[in-house]
Amino acid sequence: MDMLTSLRVKNLALVEDIAVEFGPGLNMITGETGAGKSILIGALGLLLGERADKSLIRSGAESCSAEAVFEFKDPEPLQGVLEELGLEPMDDGRLILRRVVRTGGAAQVVVNDSPVTLQALKRIGERLVDMHGPYDHQSLLSTDAQRDMLDAFGHLHGPRAVYEQGYDQLRAIDQRVAGLRAAGGEEVAEQIDILAYRVKELEEADLSETEEEEIAGEHAVFGNAQRIVELANTVSNGLTEGEGAVSDTLAGVLRALDELGKLLPEAADWRDELEEASTRVRDVSAALATRVEQIDADPARLEWLDQRLTTYQKMKRKYGPTVRDALDQLERTRERLTDLQSRDERLADLERERSVVLKELVKAGRALHSARTAIAGKLGDAITEELRALGFAQGRFGVDVTEGEPGPAGLDAIEFAFEPNVGEGMRPLRQIASSGEISRVMLATKAVLARHDRIPVLVFDEIDANIGGETGGSVGRKLADVAEHHQILCITHLPQVAMYGRAHYAVRKTVKEQRTRTDVVLLDEEQRVEEIARMLGGRTLTELTLTHAREMLKNARIPV
Repeated sequence: MDMLTSLRVKNLALVEDIAVEFGPGLNMITGETGAGKSILIGALGLLLGERADKSLIRSGAESCSAEAVFEFKDPEPLQGVLEELGLEPMDDGRLILRRVVRTGGAAQVVVNDSPVTLQALKRIGERLVDMHGPYDHQSLLSTDAQRDMLDAFGHLHGPRAVYEQGYDQLRAIDQRVAGLRAAGGEEVAEQIDILAYRVKELEEADLSETEEEEIAGEHAVFGNAQRIVELANTVSNGLTEGEGAVSDTLAGVLRALDELGKLLPEAADWRDELEEASTRVRDVSAALATRVEQIDADPARLEWLDQRLTTYQKMKRKYGPTVRDALDQLERTRERLTDLQSRDERLADLERERSVVLKELVKAGRALHSARTAIAGKLGDAITEELRALGFAQGRFGVDVTEGEPGPAGLDAIEFAFEPNVGEGMRPLRQIASSGEISRVMLATKAVLARHDRIPVLVFDEIDANIGGETGGSVGRKLADVAEHHQILCITHLPQVAMYGRAHYAVRKTVKEQRTRTDVVLLDEEQRVEEIARMLGGRTLTELTLTHAREMLKNARIPV
């Protein structure tokens, strides 16, 4: 299972320095109110690109840091993202994220030892962790988010991408049409003059990405011609031309080896090796002489190189910052100039083009609408089934798909609807007031979608808020089911939920040397019984609560 294997946090809020090793499946995190459970989630949020609050740096420290290690059995889905961001691929399936926030100075964001931007960290984080806090269910009420969930469930990324490409084409045409219609009279003439000047200037500059590098190299050679000749003469004299040159010395040595070979047979082999070295010395000297002869220190040529480099620098300042940018600017300017010079004809052409693109867009939108309509009932049924396991025995969930005008993501308006009890009627999800109901709908939705996405880690921060004990057991069982396919980190205050964890961590607050600190402990079997008993009956443990805790864990099939 792809998973988060460790999280280390230093000097964040009440945390001085903790390192937590997580396991696969369902990891439960519990602790008394105020102990610092959510600090772990906050640290993970920092590593996913969330905004850093410097006030959370531990008092007396100059910085705080968080580091997470992820391990992948199949790293391929993430390799493409790393490549797009210019990062090295994972060699061993390990990905290490590190972020340091300082009271003064720049923050540090590192992925596998390579510094990255915060935006890059967010892109990577989106593929690693799906986080849900006590208020994150608000995203479930967004119709845009509902549309995304429906498309994810139906694997409609292909037809949606086709539609979105057509929509982008339509917007680009509309922008060109608006630009042409906005310009008129003297303004058009003025724009034509400006654009024509730019085109003329860029065309006369005759820029080339390869030429710039060649000219810069030649300029460097010509600019150092005198020193090159001096050094070349020194080398040539040492090799073949000067008194005591290497070639003369080798010639004497070779004659001695000729005579030695008559007395010592193996000397013949040594002579052959040294003859090869002598040949290489002469070859290097000849190549050097030829290259120096090619260096023409003609002042006129150097002046031309200076002017050419100045042209490149000027064009990059005005239209760059690179030659490629300047060339792209030339193409865009030519296109805009052509549009304005033949404004009426271009408007007519664009209107015809728009009609064709719109026709194809509506065709793609209706195909997407049909696919969404076909899958909507299946999504509603799947979430209904999950909700009934979460205490809504007679509840119903529905997905309404209504076709309308073209928008960025299709022709459709999507609305999730819910009927908690028979006879109440289906109502839009946003009209449900109970946070407990919304929390369970969120969990049911994630339980369904978790089978259809590849995000390895799900985090639930008190998703069971405002839920009673009996319903809590249903939530715990559902989390355990989802954890068969994903690693889950769950902060909970309900023992009925906590008892289903495969691993159980307690967050504890202590005071040492007049400083409050938070620690995280992986509980063994007996410690876990005590933690569940504490959650049942408070700090004072009785034999009754301990027995009850053992029975709960036994019923949850957790060995104690």
